[in-house]
Amino acid sequence: MKAAKTGHLSRRGLLNVLGMMVLACTITVQARPPLPTKTLPVIALQALPKEGQETYQNIRKGGPFPYEKDGSVFGNRERILPRMARGFYREYTVRTPGSRDRGARRIVCGGYELRDPQACYYTADHYTSFSVINDRTQP
Repeated sequence: MKAAKTGHLSRRGLLNVLGMMVLACTITVQARPPLPTKTLPVIALQALPKEGQETYQNIRKGGPFPYEKDGSVFGNRERILPRMARGFYREYTVRTPGSRDRGARRIVCGGYELRDPQACYYTADHYTSFSVINDRTQP
């Protein structure tokens, strides 16, 4: 009987050690922190390619959009944009002339009103970098 208890304690001890190891690994592994928005460059709406300006206008009108994925939730897995709740960001394709697929250009808008987003961002390199779109016209 004593041998059985000793074996049971050894298994419990082993499980405790494994549990502490998993906890230690979880605590030490951290994702890359998001970049502050002030580090993102700004691009004037008029400086976007013609197709980007058209996509932006379509976002403001509520469509139509040429691709099925347009308007889908953007997960911000790259963590370049400010961290917000899932569903805050939506992505839209910016057509690329000559491309046989959706290409790499996108506009990502954040906000709870799809036609009146709080902020929109342009990427020409499929989410590797973003610029804040400034849609205010200069006097």
